[in-house]
Amino acid sequence: MSKALVINGSPNMEKGYTAMISIPFAQGMTDAGFDVEMLYSSRLDIKPCNCGHMFCWDRSPGKCYIKDDDMQLLYPKLRKAEILVLATPVYIPLPGGMQNIINRLCPIIDPILEFREGRTRAKLREGVNISKIVLVSTSGWWERGNFETVIRIVEELAKDCSVEFAGALLRPHAWLMMQKGILTPDGRGVLDAARKAGCELAKNGIISKDTLDLISRPLVSQEEFWRKYVEE
Repeated sequence: MSKALVINGSPNMEKGYTAMISIPFAQGMTDAGFDVEMLYSSRLDIKPCNCGHMFCWDRSPGKCYIKDDDMQLLYPKLRKAEILVLATPVYIPLPGGMQNIINRLCPIIDPILEFREGRTRAKLREGVNISKIVLVSTSGWWERGNFETVIRIVEELAKDCSVEFAGALLRPHAWLMMQKGILTPDGRGVLDAARKAGCELAKNGIISKDTLDLISRPLVSQEEFWRKYVEE
């Protein structure tokens, strides 16, 4: 059975808006036959990378210098997963736990370098099954442009690993999916689209632009957002 690994970097874990999008997305992949595991960085003890001389590339290839944290549990899951989903709210730019995990991916990357399209790139080590990386991200601000830095980080990670960046599920002003603690009809439509996106990815290897647009569509106009929620 094909496997996907979802890593949610939100400190709010299951109660956050990032989980609100990533859970139905994962369910859509499950509906299409994938074995999906979801982990929360806040439940993991992941230390910052502290080995600037690239121990995992040069002195002990593929093995992390840090032996006493939960990355040792995460590495086998990363090797088995065919799809890696990084789910995160927009901070400045990422929550610390998610940044630590991304930095600690270095041992699964093989330092066999190529120069492509003006950039130096590597690839994943033999035995690492990841072929696609997906971003799920939420933001409190109105505009989609607020995601640009986070998208660039994950897209560059995929290119550095020589795997496909398979798209970004983006939900701006995510908190407007709820009113007084209750999911709105528009919010329900977003979650339905997120589930559809997971199914499309698992079945077709790609998420349609129409589905991604449904997830990120404005829930109010920019003018109304500023008038009602910012300027008051």
